[in-house]
Amino acid sequence: MIINRRHFIGAAAASAALLSSPAVLGKTRPRVVVVGGGAGGATAARYIAKDSKGAIDVILVEPTRHYYSCFFSNLAIGGFQPLSKLGHSYGKLASDYGINVVHDWVTAVDRDAKTVRLAGGSVLSYDRLVLSPGIDFVEGAVPGWDVTAQTKMPHAYKGGTQTALLKAQVEAMPEGGTYVTVAPPNPYRCPPGPYERVSMVAHILKQRNPTAKILILDPKEKFSKQGLFMEGWEDYYPGMIDWLTSDFTGGVQRVDPNTMEVVLEDEIIKADVCNVIPAMRAGRIVQQADLTNEDGWCPIVPATLQSRFDENIHVLGDSTVNGDMPKSAYAANSQAKAASMAIRAALIGSRTFKPRFSNTCWSLISPDNGVKVGATYVATDEKIAKVDGFISQNHEDAGLRKRTYEESLGWYTGMARDMFG
Repeated sequence: MIINRRHFIGAAAASAALLSSPAVLGKTRPRVVVVGGGAGGATAARYIAKDSKGAIDVILVEPTRHYYSCFFSNLAIGGFQPLSKLGHSYGKLASDYGINVVHDWVTAVDRDAKTVRLAGGSVLSYDRLVLSPGIDFVEGAVPGWDVTAQTKMPHAYKGGTQTALLKAQVEAMPEGGTYVTVAPPNPYRCPPGPYERVSMVAHILKQRNPTAKILILDPKEKFSKQGLFMEGWEDYYPGMIDWLTSDFTGGVQRVDPNTMEVVLEDEIIKADVCNVIPAMRAGRIVQQADLTNEDGWCPIVPATLQSRFDENIHVLGDSTVNGDMPKSAYAANSQAKAASMAIRAALIGSRTFKPRFSNTCWSLISPDNGVKVGATYVATDEKIAKVDGFISQNHEDAGLRKRTYEESLGWYTGMARDMFG
């Protein structure tokens, strides 16, 4: 369905409009198609439409009608935020900014013809294309697991139903049961995410099931905010959480979703809940458009987020390999603003300035115990390069940790407004 500022139009009329280029319709406005309505895509669509003041025709393609953020979903698992608060509508992007919001899947990109094909059969032409599809999982990364197993061993690394499912599984764990996280290798979305999630699970279990055990099976030798998390786990959840690296366990050999077993080199763990977070790669449509390197990520021009393989396509957020910026919602939002500026300059000649990027990742360890890490960045010829950074310190006072948590709540409110208006 397409929503525009003035009215809803019928499916037949929609197809006719989408199949036609602006020139065929007698319009001279350049067209930008944005694929993906998350932190990168929604922000880019809004800023292109808002700052071009109607001079650019913007179409946002997103299959879901209601967006549930993956960022802050751990707080929903821990009971600190209702899942409903993480849901957002695309209505204001249509009504207030004149963006055509198309709820459909993109099945193909024809880079030569500069068109995208939708699952419903329509074809959209573009002058510039923005791809911000997030992540997909590497097939076979965890032997025995694929997306058909996600109802038994949820990944919960895409927002919405997976978040609710994992929360329900944790709350239904038997007394003294075992929760297992299979952590991903680098690089992946939200580096502190698996460990904040463990903290939130521990918070639930401390109240409801204090003899339960949490095991983190990690292929990495270190992780983001490690000292802060480990200090918090020792202080608030002593004896509950074990972090086990592959050097210690021999690594996860396979999982069995039917028996809920995790097979290590010399041991089989019987899990009551198993959160499998596989290795990641760029979203499927970036792969399909042949915009990725041998590692499965999209190289970009740092200042403009243009694909290194196609100057008419900009790739944002988690799907990129960009240099020093992590894969986070804050990063995607920051990159979207730089890309939208470059797109407006290319299509309507608007002014540009040297972009600067920023990122902050907050994590909640226990009630009112928030920590953060972040940095600012500039675009060089080779990469988005870190300029300076900060991180919370061990043994901070409770008042500072509470203010850090409250700061994160304010950021979420502002972020949602920046994405959706």
